[in-house]
Amino acid sequence: MEPGEIIVLEEGKEPVSVRFADGHEQLCVFELIYFGRPDSYMLGRNLYESRRRMGVALAREAPVAADLVMPVPDTGAPAAAGYAEGSGLPYREGMVRNRYSGRTFIQPSQAMRQRGVTVKLSPLREVVAGKRLIVVDDSIVRGTTTRQIVALLRKAGATEVHLRVSSPPIHHPCFYGIDTQIETELIASTNSVEQIREFVGADSLSYLSIGGVLEALDLPYDRFCFACFDGRYPVPVPYDTARHKFVLEDADGEPVSLGEVKGAAENPHENPHE
Repeated sequence: MEPGEIIVLEEGKEPVSVRFADGHEQLCVFELIYFGRPDSYMLGRNLYESRRRMGVALAREAPVAADLVMPVPDTGAPAAAGYAEGSGLPYREGMVRNRYSGRTFIQPSQAMRQRGVTVKLSPLREVVAGKRLIVVDDSIVRGTTTRQIVALLRKAGATEVHLRVSSPPIHHPCFYGIDTQIETELIASTNSVEQIREFVGADSLSYLSIGGVLEALDLPYDRFCFACFDGRYPVPVPYDTARHKFVLEDADGEPVSLGEVKGAAENPHENPHE
């Protein structure tokens, strides 16, 4: 079913396609970078292979001397395999993921996200101790999870930790359904790459460029939404969307009372959670 299309289903009749508007498909590029299952196909591209190619491109754009390449489990694995292939360095699993934990970046509060990382990931000391590591992940959102990962690897004995990210820096929030926070909570929106490196405690940090992503996908820019990276939203976003997006949550991501919601609606300029 394409953008701007309605499919009419009636009993005893063949499905009918009705075009009500000129639609233009711009798929969320994060589906291919992170969200989609690696065995999925989108726009004719296998997602595992696309992510591996992103890793190859990243190795070409951001080489560094190291002993081995390892992923942040599990979503960084395809790009890490590609980086190892492109760099000629060995690939190792340097961390084990607890498969009973969920995604940490969409947890509602910072305390929950921090607890989630320590439960979610455990370093393999025999692999990382005494080694210069290239650690490949698919993205950095707030930076707090990445900071904990770097600290865990250093505690396990890694001598150097070089972060490589198989997507560009996330500068802008998503207003189309992905539960990213307001712009000021995205670390790349207010910090340079060097400042982010200092915050997470890595020896070096590099991101894949938008051009590198497109090269890996072998598709044109206008087939995707890159708004979280470059701010070019395919559909205009109303000026007050960011203010209303989290009206049902307080500053810590906890639900607010019905009275608070009513008060905010009646007195929009006195909203304590604005």
